Amino acid sequence: MSELHNQKAAALAAIAAASDLTALEETRLAALGKKGWVSLALKTLGQMSPEERAAAAPAIQAARAEIADALDAKKAALEAAELAARLASETVDLTLPTPAQPKGSVHPVSQVMDELAEIFADLGFAVATGPEIEDDWHNFTALNMDETHPARAMHDTFYFSDKTADGKDVLLRTHTSPVQIRSMLDQGAPIRIIAPGRVYRSDSDATHTPMFHQVEGLVIDRDIHLGHLKWTLETFFKAFFEREDITLRLRPSYFPFTEPSVEVDVGYSTEGGRRVVGGHGDAPGHAWMELGGSGMVNARVLEFAGLDPKEWQGFAFGLGIDRIAMLKYGMNDLRAFFDGDPRWLAHYGFSPFDQPTLSAGVGARA
Repeated sequence: MSELHNQKAAALAAIAAASDLTALEETRLAALGKKGWVSLALKTLGQMSPEERAAAAPAIQAARAEIADALDAKKAALEAAELAARLASETVDLTLPTPAQPKGSVHPVSQVMDELAEIFADLGFAVATGPEIEDDWHNFTALNMDETHPARAMHDTFYFSDKTADGKDVLLRTHTSPVQIRSMLDQGAPIRIIAPGRVYRSDSDATHTPMFHQVEGLVIDRDIHLGHLKWTLETFFKAFFEREDITLRLRPSYFPFTEPSVEVDVGYSTEGGRRVVGGHGDAPGHAWMELGGSGMVNARVLEFAGLDPKEWQGFAFGLGIDRIAMLKYGMNDLRAFFDGDPRWLAHYGFSPFDQPTLSAGVGARA
């Protein structure tokens, strides 16, 4: 027992004297390691008589616990001292001049969102936002999507295991259309909004990613018709692509939340290996490109949003922000938007001073 007391005292003294974490670890191994003296002392208990074991075992365990506590306290003190030394040495002189070449840039998606907001604000639209974690009522049911709709399938939609308090499924929103429902429920009509933001679907290739960006527009008022929709989109595309020879084609389609529904195609040509929006899609050397879906808001959607479809009508449209950014700025792979490659960001990124304005041209660079 006297030898145990001496070894414990020596270990505690070594712990107190340890000047760094390396020395502390050596002390720990010497005492508590597989070949340390505490471990060896525990192995001798089997060779003792019951009376000897009853006296020795508690003493060894007490010594082990005391040494472990001392090691933990010393380790915390050494780590705190090391952190304090690093903080003292790693200072930044805020009086130094800024670098000649500013670092960092505005991502093209953020820039295009600002461009969208600038153009639609001039048309009288407000920007509306909503949660990215939605319930299936706002994301599907209120948009007239029945229980068997393919978009509700697990292979298309990211679901959570939790449910809302009233039993609704919880998911990552698959479009920004739920913002339209929430805005109509909150504000009523008339209403004129765009809803840009992130959306999520289970898909990935050169033109699809599991997370991407959409902007949806909604106008609800009296006596609204498809002519208003086409004029709004044409006006937007002319301002966005900064050219007057924009030609749109509205092609009949089907969406649960609009009736009638139309796909929006825009005329384009191929120049230098990239698609350039402009011109008529039926002209020689030109073709049509699908940019989004739209239509007159379905009467059932208006009812879900608490509006009387006999009094109110409106149109809605949805565009892929990433896709129109690719068209405008000559990018060919959507996945690069999310790789975080500094070379790509340096090439396609925008200066923070490149604020989109209609007077200077929304795509003008400083």
